[in-house]
Amino acid sequence: MISIKENTKTLIIVVGPTAVGKTDYCVKLAKSLDTEIVSADSRQFYHELSIGTAKPTVEEMDGVIHHFVGSHSIQDYYTVGDYERDCLEVLAEIFSRKDVAILTGGSGMFIKIITDGIDEMPDAPLDLREKLAERLANEGLEKLVEELKILDPIFYQEVDRQNPQRVLRALEVCIATGRPFSDFRKKQKVQRPFEMIKIALERPREELYARIDARMDMMLANGLVQEAQQFIEFRDHYALKTVGYREVFDYLDGLYDYEEMVRLLKRNSRRYAKRQMTWFKNQDDFTWTVIS
Repeated sequence: MISIKENTKTLIIVVGPTAVGKTDYCVKLAKSLDTEIVSADSRQFYHELSIGTAKPTVEEMDGVIHHFVGSHSIQDYYTVGDYERDCLEVLAEIFSRKDVAILTGGSGMFIKIITDGIDEMPDAPLDLREKLAERLANEGLEKLVEELKILDPIFYQEVDRQNPQRVLRALEVCIATGRPFSDFRKKQKVQRPFEMIKIALERPREELYARIDARMDMMLANGLVQEAQQFIEFRDHYALKTVGYREVFDYLDGLYDYEEMVRLLKRNSRRYAKRQMTWFKNQDDFTWTVIS
């Protein structure tokens, strides 16, 4: 039971791993509270991508307004700082009409930017940024992640290691300043003009993994391979370098057969869910709720 203070603007934040059931939970909650949902799922921002991002359908939204779902193009350069600014504007507009809003997603950094605020980081020289981008293309993300582990073991434990944008930004700061990226992070959270209730959803592991496998089967049946093929020219974009597209691109490149692609899609999605759970469990102010 969620307890909301009377006459107090309140943001209900609902997080959890992929396929746990955040959309269904939040839609039911939004309908019961007569409010709107703001997405913090960074891959669902892009209107071109639907299948591989598990974007909620019109039927799943069930008449509830969803913000930041299909709001941008993959050709847009949209940063976490841009999202903070835009999301706070949307929340202010919702709170001008309602006392409660819902923020949901599995992208930890996009949730954290709303709850805690953004860090002011030093700018990196353009030539360093270009050099790191070239290294990413030539050496792969895993090599850069290992370098980040050496330069900043603290941030290495927190960062989404499948997110090249986050890894490259941290490396830029480490190399440009000679100091760990984590040194520049804020020691105090910003104060927001609303109360926050933080809920994390979970299911028994075997049940969650079964849902992930079923979701992958449904994505493939709905045309995941065809969607990835349509946007192969954007394969270096962050949204397409993630689980669900990366495996399909390697299949299209002939690195393995269809059966191996399916196996990797399911395995890597389960691993991603585990990383999400670990990240949110390290955020100690979430109330964990088991759903079924």
